[in-house]
Amino acid sequence: MPNYHESPWPLEGYENLKPLPDLQGILSTSEKNEDGKSIKNPQHGVLSKAYTEFPDPLAKRCGFDVHIYHFQNNSDQVAFAKALWERIRREFPELRIYRFFDRPLGPHPIAMFEVNLFTPAQFGAFIPWLVIHRGPLSVLIHPNTTSEENEWNHTQRAMWLGERIPLDLRVFQQE
Repeated sequence: MPNYHESPWPLEGYENLKPLPDLQGILSTSEKNEDGKSIKNPQHGVLSKAYTEFPDPLAKRCGFDVHIYHFQNNSDQVAFAKALWERIRREFPELRIYRFFDRPLGPHPIAMFEVNLFTPAQFGAFIPWLVIHRGPLSVLIHPNTTSEENEWNHTQRAMWLGERIPLDLRVFQQE
């Protein structure tokens, strides 16, 4: 069962504003975008600061880890993963990219390599690129906050591309 009180309330900072039109009501043409289906949002000329900085508590250290998995006993996957690792190093030299692991490590039950993302711009450039180029490999994308939240970051706050790989979370209970 989700624990909603552990997450910030979505409308924090937007309380007491006039309600926006919703999809359940009949909307006038002036409330719809040109596609005739989506709703026009109120424009105020200010972009969210999330375009330039990660929200707290991510802003204080590396924002996201990206773990790209491969089955170490599958020579085709190893070759593909190694080629992807090299391509990332060449195309995204500004990112922190770790060594290519050939065995399980920490909570990761199969081999992988890791990429760190420090800014929303890096996230916005790298993740769409990876969606296209990851091939058959599974990818875990998780935020970094505090060490006490490691298990939460690797589960509740995590995203997956491809098949989810069950993590061995016992390592976090030993911290």
